[in-house]
Amino acid sequence: MATLGYDGPLYILAFDHRGSFQKKMFGIQGDPTPEESETISDAKRLIFEGVLEAIGRGADPDATGVLVDEQFGSDIPRRAREHGLKLAMPVEKSGQNEFDFDYGEDFGTHIERFDPDFVKVLVRYNPEDDADMNARQLGRLKRLSDWLHERDRRFLFELLVAATDAQLASVEGNGDRYDAELRPGLMRRAIQDIQAAGIEVDVWKIEGVDERADAAMLADQARSLPGHEGVTCVLLGRGASQAKVVQWLEQAAPVEGFVGFAIGRSIWWDPLAAFLASELPRADAAAQIAENYLHFVHVYEGQPVS
Repeated sequence: MATLGYDGPLYILAFDHRGSFQKKMFGIQGDPTPEESETISDAKRLIFEGVLEAIGRGADPDATGVLVDEQFGSDIPRRAREHGLKLAMPVEKSGQNEFDFDYGEDFGTHIERFDPDFVKVLVRYNPEDDADMNARQLGRLKRLSDWLHERDRRFLFELLVAATDAQLASVEGNGDRYDAELRPGLMRRAIQDIQAAGIEVDVWKIEGVDERADAAMLADQARSLPGHEGVTCVLLGRGASQAKVVQWLEQAAPVEGFVGFAIGRSIWWDPLAAFLASELPRADAAAQIAENYLHFVHVYEGQPVS
């Protein structure tokens, strides 16, 4: 059994969005036609062109990762491998409140076919939410965790802790107050629940927090069990503004146990939308994606930024 965790910086550009991507970026409802699928895939190829541009501008290939899906990812997994990048791919069914496998019982075949460096799940888990749903999710995730670690594969776990109605009411419906006052503690409890279920995570992909002490609390929880000393965390962007993501990065970066980020829409949404609206040439859109990505790398590493 390989050592649990991951060592080294990890800066992932995330574009494994599927259901939300086709609806919000393209206005496509239901199953896309082959032509619509190709349009979506080409948009993802443009995002990947931004990654390659970032490499050309000095991003370290060993630390650079892409998180991309099988459905619309086209040849990007293969190309990422050819360029020596870290490859992460999702196994969750898109657009579901409750975690389940995208390819059902066949999930393992798909993982082995693409052989990613990280197998990723997105899980919505609030410890005070529906107990039966939480239990079902933990059961499926334990199965995946066991399958992965029996085969020495790394597990990247994206945890989203959305407010329950009661939690939101307790902060007078204020989402910012929920994020600041309640979410950090709920995130720690969620990680604890997942660990208690025997689910072995290598890298936690977690929502940003406003206080460095909260980032440290979460990293400590991720490493709290025996044999978990090498477990690390990366920060997700949640589609937030650049200013907000920068704030989160600045709080997390100095904390032992954080090794980088896995950010998506905050990097590529605006340049891609401008390209699709014929407001920005393709090469310029890729260059803007590269610039946004490198900006966050520089922030994380404490380098001067323009």
